[in-house]
Amino acid sequence: MGVLQKVSDFIMSPAMKLLLILLAVLFPLAAGNEYQIYVMALAFVWAIAVYGMNIVTGLCGQLNLAHGAFFAIGAYTLAILTVDNGWPFWPAFVAAGAMGALLGFLVGVVSLRLKEHHFAIFTLCVGFIIYLLMDKWESLTHGTLGIINIPAPHGFGLVDFTETTPFYYLALVFLVLSVFFASRISHSLLGRTFLAIRISDDLAASLGINLMRNKVLAFVLSTTYAAVAGALYAGMVRFIGPAEADVAHTFDMITYLLVGGIGTLMGPL
Repeated sequence: MGVLQKVSDFIMSPAMKLLLILLAVLFPLAAGNEYQIYVMALAFVWAIAVYGMNIVTGLCGQLNLAHGAFFAIGAYTLAILTVDNGWPFWPAFVAAGAMGALLGFLVGVVSLRLKEHHFAIFTLCVGFIIYLLMDKWESLTHGTLGIINIPAPHGFGLVDFTETTPFYYLALVFLVLSVFFASRISHSLLGRTFLAIRISDDLAASLGINLMRNKVLAFVLSTTYAAVAGALYAGMVRFIGPAEADVAHTFDMITYLLVGGIGTLMGPL
């Protein structure tokens, strides 16, 4: 963990940040084909979701096994509003993030009264319930058929986000913003508060930290990240189904976080 933290700190130095952004900007010019650009854009979208998991799990120490379900909530919110209700993409995108925050707050207020494996098991059940709702509530979610013809983000001028390369740069912008906000959180008093809670609830409480309020805040921040990533994903692949809420996606994200370095700024990416 110490080695990963040092590597992360080195990579996230100002010079390396600029170098990484430059390489990402130039990647489409060096890519062999459009599919490689598509895969990299998809990786950026998933990285945004994993940054959300890093807030609640890596910083605050709460293992949320419903994280993939909140990713799906963002995707379904955008899809339902745009396809079934005729909303433009960007208002629906904002609504998807807000829905992730709202449901995250409601689930967090209930689930965070539990600790450790009890909390993890409860959120696993929540994730499975969300999956069942998406699979069975056909009048709202279209059931197993899923939702097709989801619109891509509205472009501007000559920029058309239905094309792979412009969407790649859009995903890159959102990823950079996600890393920026994650960095501000981790280096702030709020981030140190989350770390104190991760180390010990009793220690944090003895320092005057409001455990419930800060745990819920970490949970809401993480689910908002997940919902935003899910909305971007829906606008990219243009089709979603109940499988997006499968718990396997949550375990994939946990794997990415563990391999990259849990609690580090560079780990999710």
